[in-house]
Amino acid sequence: MAISSIIFILLFASAVFLFTKNIKKVIRNIRLGKPLDRSDRKDERLKLMIKVALGQSKMVVRPFAGFLHILVYLGFIIINIEVLEIILDGILGTHRLFSFLDSFYFFLIASFEVLAVLVLVSCLIFFARRNIARLKRFSGVEMTSWPKSDANYILITEVLLMSAFILMNAADTALQNIGSEHYTMVGTFPISGFFVEALGTNESSLILIERSMWWFHIIGIFSFLNYLPYSKHLHVILAFPNVYYSKLEPKGQFDNMQSVKKEVELMFNPEADPYAAPAEPQTEPSRFGAKDVTDFTWKQLMDSYTCTECGRCTSVCPANITGKLLSPRKIMMDTRDRLVEVGNNIDKNGNEFNDGKSLLRDYITEEEILACTSCNACTEACPVNNDPLSVIVDLRRYLIMEESKAPSEWTGIFTNMENNGAPWQFAQADRLKWKDEE
Repeated sequence: MAISSIIFILLFASAVFLFTKNIKKVIRNIRLGKPLDRSDRKDERLKLMIKVALGQSKMVVRPFAGFLHILVYLGFIIINIEVLEIILDGILGTHRLFSFLDSFYFFLIASFEVLAVLVLVSCLIFFARRNIARLKRFSGVEMTSWPKSDANYILITEVLLMSAFILMNAADTALQNIGSEHYTMVGTFPISGFFVEALGTNESSLILIERSMWWFHIIGIFSFLNYLPYSKHLHVILAFPNVYYSKLEPKGQFDNMQSVKKEVELMFNPEADPYAAPAEPQTEPSRFGAKDVTDFTWKQLMDSYTCTECGRCTSVCPANITGKLLSPRKIMMDTRDRLVEVGNNIDKNGNEFNDGKSLLRDYITEEEILACTSCNACTEACPVNNDPLSVIVDLRRYLIMEESKAPSEWTGIFTNMENNGAPWQFAQADRLKWKDEE
């Protein structure tokens, strides 16, 4: 086996090992959440995943950005076929292993090149929108140096990888033209063919360019793979399960808290014995609502990892638009950051370690969650079906039900609902008096 193949195999094995290790940590962190059964209505869930995650249906609500994103998305998926060939070539020591497909192979590479150019152009436009046009939805208190850099790193990496792919093919074509050994004749490619003459005919220089770009391209892909678990671009993987396990009930329908539901059922059951021993073994009482990330369900935690930080949720949030502190994107980013912190604490100090911090107040303030109007605009706008409202509501439930920290205006509403069965300060017997006032 050639030394280049051995080096490649070691690089490939290391990349897969590191990626697997980091993804396992992400999965472990998501599983810190509470159980939630989303195994129902499988056909409906599959159709939703195909429509939203695969079909990008919610991206095209904003046509220009949606179209560019689809180009990058298609390029990411389809060019992976070319990556498969590179990996097999690297392991086996071959060159253009799939060239036996003849004319179909030329068609594939030609398609890859066209897509590569479209991806390159799209990424340059995205970069300009972020850094030159400075669109408002890419800014905000949560968009600190790291989130901004994260987006730019990926865009620059995509541009470099696509450029390397085109230059590699151009050098390969030039080597084919001069009959260099080991370079199979597969035809001239539509994009890279324009650059062949500029590279000259010196065989050693062409081989150096072709091999350098080959190694740069594949090492860049391995690096990108292991960058994903630390980046918002993890959504390229998690978007599919995240959409599949979306909430299928109407968005305005809140989930009942089981602990409260049991108490209410007990109150309305005249035959129930309030002093009877519980049918189930006694466990430590759970919180009303959520104070920290471990109080959420695993799906809410998956949402936080899947957040694309695109800002579509915040851009349609009426609270944010009117100058309030609430930003649904920040809610999701803070949840993810706190979850990562909790996971790192477990790795360093064990499962029982308590750092004395929590998501509420250490990351998200009371003012933020109380500003929410529960309108569901953020949930509707999210291109990967995240549900920021559920996180906000659970944090607010804890604040009100555990700490009794409802605003004074809300306290009156709660009292009226308790006494009158409605938020208004009218007795139930007086509700129909309005019809007699003519």
